[in-house]
This record gives sequence, structure tokens and C-alpha cells, in this order.
Amino acid sequence: MPQDRYLLRNVLEWPRSAKRLFVVAMDVCMGILAMWLAFSLRLETLHWPEGLQWLVYAMAPVLAFPILVNQGLYRAIFRYTGISALITTGKAVAIYGTVLFAILLSAKWEGVPRSVGILQPLIFLLMVGTSRAMGWHWLKGRPAAAPSRLLIYGAGNAGAQTAAGLGGTHQYLLQGFVDDDAAKAGRSINGTRVYAPHDLPHIIDRLGVTDILLAVPSATRHRRRQIIESLRELPLRIRTLPGLTDLASGRVTITDFQDLDIEDLLGREPVAANPELLRRNLAGQVIMVTGAGGSIGSELCRQIVQAAPARLLLVDHSEYALYAIHHELQALRDQGVHACELVPLLANVVEPRRMADICRAHSPGSIYHAAAYKHVPMVEANAGEGVLNNVFGTLNMVRMALEYGAQHFVLVSTDKAVRPTNIMGASKRMAELVLQAIAASRQPPFGAPAAAPWTCPTRFSMVRFGNVLGSSGSVIPLFRRQIAAGGPVTVTHPEVTRYFMTIPEAAQLVLQAGAMAEGGDLFLLDMGEPIRIVQLARRMVALSGLTVRDAQHPGGDIAIEFTGLRPGEKLYEELLIGDHPLPTAHPRILRAREEHAAWESMQATLEALRKAAVADDTPTIKAMLRQLVPGYQPTSTDGT
Repeated sequence: MPQDRYLLRNVLEWPRSAKRLFVVAMDVCMGILAMWLAFSLRLETLHWPEGLQWLVYAMAPVLAFPILVNQGLYRAIFRYTGISALITTGKAVAIYGTVLFAILLSAKWEGVPRSVGILQPLIFLLMVGTSRAMGWHWLKGRPAAAPSRLLIYGAGNAGAQTAAGLGGTHQYLLQGFVDDDAAKAGRSINGTRVYAPHDLPHIIDRLGVTDILLAVPSATRHRRRQIIESLRELPLRIRTLPGLTDLASGRVTITDFQDLDIEDLLGREPVAANPELLRRNLAGQVIMVTGAGGSIGSELCRQIVQAAPARLLLVDHSEYALYAIHHELQALRDQGVHACELVPLLANVVEPRRMADICRAHSPGSIYHAAAYKHVPMVEANAGEGVLNNVFGTLNMVRMALEYGAQHFVLVSTDKAVRPTNIMGASKRMAELVLQAIAASRQPPFGAPAAAPWTCPTRFSMVRFGNVLGSSGSVIPLFRRQIAAGGPVTVTHPEVTRYFMTIPEAAQLVLQAGAMAEGGDLFLLDMGEPIRIVQLARRMVALSGLTVRDAQHPGGDIAIEFTGLRPGEKLYEELLIGDHPLPTAHPRILRAREEHAAWESMQATLEALRKAAVADDTPTIKAMLRQLVPGYQPTSTDGT
């Protein structure tokens, strides 16, 4: 009823003082009405007060008001009250009735029956209690918007428990269960019918279902994906419950309902980690993570503390990002999840003195270098800063690793480093080349030449992977915001294709690669088939219970707009420059060997690149990168 909802919305928007005044006025009127009914019942006739009876009528609200105020009846919020508020009301009216009866008993006014002192409080209690209950029911029981009509997929314990939790809410209206077990179809759970999956199209149309909740926490990822694919063409928003651990704790509420896991959008099974590789090089060691507040860096930190290192150095130049990850890890330490010493360090990897002070003080055994500028258009517009951070920040950290005795150094790289068309990709490939050249060098890269052939004491390795689902630069959060806003969903090009992996996959790959490194290694993940971005957008629209609006479906909900490739952006990304990658101890992680220049031959050009970056001379930066990075072909040929 729109008028009813409009009235409710207006009442809820009243000032607190207006709401309180309205309730007080109601109680005064009910006190007087209760007195009239008490006299009428006692005298067995419709009553009109006269003489001292007027004083008794006036006495009712005068006595009741301060007692009700003292008991806190006007501090309560009707829509959040319950049985405790009714008990308080009964207590307040009992005190008021005792005082009133005592006064009438002692005064012995002519024409005022003393039994009125008992009848009136009882009638008044009934009126006040009823008014509070009706107010609570109206305010609580009528949502401002119509509830979502919900089906629960899964008629097991999780589904039944969820249905029970929905009983006291009005956000969802349960229409039934769906279950693969044919023996359950047609039966009911607490009066709610169970349907077979093949009945879904008819049920949705007949019952007006808008949402479906996956309550199958024990199902494998493969089975979940099968269910999701079977639902994708139906006009439903698909939600999910947390895992079995949360269900076992009894914390199943509507706030636990989530959008589908990012893994459900991936189109493949996440790559399983090797626990032994994850722990190697970490237990009992001093570990440094640069870019610790970023998407990959923060996940690295979460996984590293589980491997029981002695100390974790969190390095980031963003104060808020560093605070956030340190606060999160410190909270886990306080809960006894880990015992690692946490050291938050505000620092920029391009500053040699600051990084030298840190490495001298803590002597990290392993360095995971995730600090980088990674947004392609942003780095393209700020070429000097991008090169200083991505190339010379890495070079500075390499020097720190060598000078202060780090045994392992892992560079987090990107698929955009393969035949790059943008400065971000070229700068990351340049960082890879620096590590490869230094690892292969037979002379100290930063000191006097050695008399005998020199062997690099630090095992340098690089990890290259594609786009990370859910990271700060991922399209997933952007698409979700655009869908929630009603669209359009923006895609750069209908043919743009990317490899995707999850944040935990990426962090696990970095840690496992560091454990397998022999020196100068380049690792990459077998990520399956790449995904077209427009297909990902269509899948997200469908899983939100909406339809894509296009030429074939002009009545759809969400349009997809193509905005054109951004500066430096490629249609397709690659993970490997050469051919024939080698297997490793992990079946889905590959080792690549790629051509690189000798360290001695690139030093002079590197110095020229540094000067151009400091001057933010974009044409010279591009010219230097073309000279240093084989295969770099900037999309703009005019030198800008």
C-alpha cells in the first residue's frame, strides 16, 4: 500500500521531540478515557463527571506522567522495543495505580468510588500496552520497500537454518526451497515447499521470485559452478552463504548473504597451493614486503604470518594503506592467530638512505617486492614517476638485498611486461631485465670488480601473472558499482581479452615461486584460457538477476557501452615472450627462460633513463625504453 508506506516514512522522519510529544499526548488522552470507562463500569451507566470527580479526572495524567517518565517509557524507540518494554510499562502503571488507589482510599471523596482506583489503572495498562504493541507492529512490520521474494537452493541443514533465521525479518519473503534430491521434491520444511530444479522457470514466473540463495556450503567449487550456470539465464539475483565454519558457529543471519564469490566468476578452478612450498623460506625468518598495503602486498602479508616468521617488515609509502594492513594483522595477533612480530615502516622504495637504514636495522632474509605503480593510463600520464618507482625502486631494493645479505628476492611482475605497448608494462619488463642481468652477472653489480668470477649471493626471481580479480584496479568492483547504479557497464573494446586470477592465487604463486627459485628465474601461472571482458560483464549482469540491454533485447535492464581502448592498452595480453616453458615442483606453475642483456651493457642507458625520469621527459623515456626493452612498441609514435 503506497499511501501507508508514505505515511510510515513521514512518521520516521519526524524529529525525536515531536515523536515524544505525540506519545505523551496519546497517554494523557488514554488516561482520561480510562478514567471515564472506570467510572462508567463502576456506576453501570454512561458517565459525565461532576463535582470532585473532575479533580480525579485531572489527577490521572498528573500522577501518571512523572512516573512513566521516571521509568523511561519515553526514551524507548517503538520499532526496536519488545517484551522488556511491555514489562517496564506494567511496572510503571502498577506504581501509578498504587499511588492513585492510596489517594482515593485516604481522601474518601463523595461521589468517587474507591474501586475506580483499581479499575482505571487496569484499563490504562491495557490501553498503553496495546498502543505500544500496535506501534511496534506497524513500525517494524511494514518495510519502506516490498520484500524480495526468495528461494533457497538447498533443502539441507544450512537451508533450513537459514529459513528459520528469516522468520523475524521483512527484507526477504521465503517462497520455497530448491533441491537436487528428487526424494525431497514436493515435500515441505516447516510448511515451505521443496521444488525440483527443472521446475524453476515456472516457479519464478508464478511466485514472482526475485532472489535465490545458494545454501550449499559443502558443495565443491565445480558443483557450485554447475548450479550457477544452470541459473544464469533465469531473471534472478544469485546470493550465497558463507562456508561451513561460519554455519557451524550459528551465525547465519541475512547480513551473511553475499554476492557470489569472485572465484565463481573466474570460469576455472582456483589453483591449489602446495603447503610445503608456502612455508619454505618463511618460518622463523625476518621477511620484508614492499607495497604491503596494496592488493597483492596485503594478501602476501596475510599468508606470510600463517607460516610463523619471526618478524614481518611492512613497507609502504601510503600511511592509510600501511595502517590498515598493520591494524588487521595486529588484531589477528591479539586473537592468537599468529605470533609474528609486526613492524610497520613508512618508506618509499626509491629512497636509498631510508631503505638502507631499514635493512641495516632488521637484516631481512627474504624480500617480496610488490611496490609498483600498476594502472596503465595513470602511469602513461605520469611516465617519470612510473619509471622511477617501477624501475629504479626495484633497482634500489636489489642493491639493498645484495648489500645486507637477503637470501631471497621475489619481484611481483605482470603480463603487461610481455611485448609491452605502454610505459607501465615496459617499466615492469625493465625491472625484470635488471634482476635477470644481475643474477647472471659474474662481477659485483654495484662494487669494484672481483678478482675471481663472482656468484650472486641472493636468489633473484620474478613472478608474472595476469589481472587480479578484486584488486584495486580490477574491473570487478567497477562493474558491481555500475550495475548497482543501473548501468551502463563500460568495456573498452568488444574483443579485449585478459587472463584472470584471484588475489590469494597471486600471493600463493609469489610465495611458492620464491621457494623454488634457483636464481634469475621467471615464473608464471598456467591460468587456463583468457576471458573476454565483455563476457565477464554479461555474466555479472546475469548473476545480479538482470538482463543486458542491446539491439536484440531493447527492454533489458543494463546496457554495455564500449568506450575505446585507453592509451597503451592492448586487446590481448600474453604471459610468455619465448616458447616451451619448463615445469616446476608445482603442476600449475611454469618456469620460463627469456633473453636478456648483460648488466654491464645496460648500465649507461639505465643512467640516461634515470635522468629522463627525474626530468619527467616522456619522449626521452620512451626512446630509452625502446632501446632497453626488446619488443616495446608504444601505441603513440610521435614520442609523446
